[in-house]
Amino acid sequence: MARRPSRASAAQVLVRHRGTPPGGRTVYAVHPGALPVGVWANLAGALPPGTGFVVLDLGALPAYLEAALDPDASDLTVDGLIDSLTGVYRAAAAESGGGPATFVGWSFGGVVAHGMTERLAPGERPDSVVLLDSIAPTDTYKYEEDEGIDPHLVLRWFAMFLGAKRGKEVHARPLPDGSDVRDGLELLLKDAVADGVLPEGTPPQSMWKLFDAYTAGLLRNNRLTLPYRPARAGTPLAQIKAQNSLIQADPTLGWSEVADHAVSAHTVPGDHYTMLIRPDASRAIAGLIPASRPAQLVKPRRDTQ
Repeated sequence: MARRPSRASAAQVLVRHRGTPPGGRTVYAVHPGALPVGVWANLAGALPPGTGFVVLDLGALPAYLEAALDPDASDLTVDGLIDSLTGVYRAAAAESGGGPATFVGWSFGGVVAHGMTERLAPGERPDSVVLLDSIAPTDTYKYEEDEGIDPHLVLRWFAMFLGAKRGKEVHARPLPDGSDVRDGLELLLKDAVADGVLPEGTPPQSMWKLFDAYTAGLLRNNRLTLPYRPARAGTPLAQIKAQNSLIQADPTLGWSEVADHAVSAHTVPGDHYTMLIRPDASRAIAGLIPASRPAQLVKPRRDTQ
């Protein structure tokens, strides 16, 4: 049986940014860590008056952190995370009066937000799920442990992450063909120093430590999704991608493969990380919650799952 996060940590999972007036809508955002939970403040402030905003922080669950630090000792599953957050959500919804709800899931948080929705009884569910640059847990986007993730892709993601953490963009050069991760990190270190993101003289070992911590989270999430098979999405889905998305070519990042409804597809300014930080992106996202003006409908696919 999968280990579940302790009850003692459950109170820390819920971060309430804005209260919900009687009968008002509450937005519940599932946060997978990587950036501080406070980055949601811009989106909370951009929502219409009378809309409550609550963050469900996976990073507050000890078992989720341990799964990145010591994967061999972890038996955490996506279903275990869904069960834990579903309990927290039910308690928060009862406290707010049980009004209408929208789920928002950024990155891996979208996988958990969708799973929670389909786990809930029909009368408990949100009326929509908004995915923020979230990759669907389908075979298309899963990587076997011995394959690894394309280094060109990971280094681009890491450059975005590094820039968001430091508040400056890294203008990273493309990794030359035939280069490995070490070569890419050496180039990225030079670019980050040139852009003022890292100080002159930053040792390569420090870059490696940052990269190792970053990839530990990526690999944990991939390990969690490998055996996981998402339920078909009966609740309407909206995918809001960043202009500089994790995966540029796919408008729904795989979610059309598991959706019973067409998936509404949108784009906002920024990259995968700064879309939560930039005020213009927050305003754009707020205007799409709940998604009532789909920019583009992508028909669901039934050839997988």
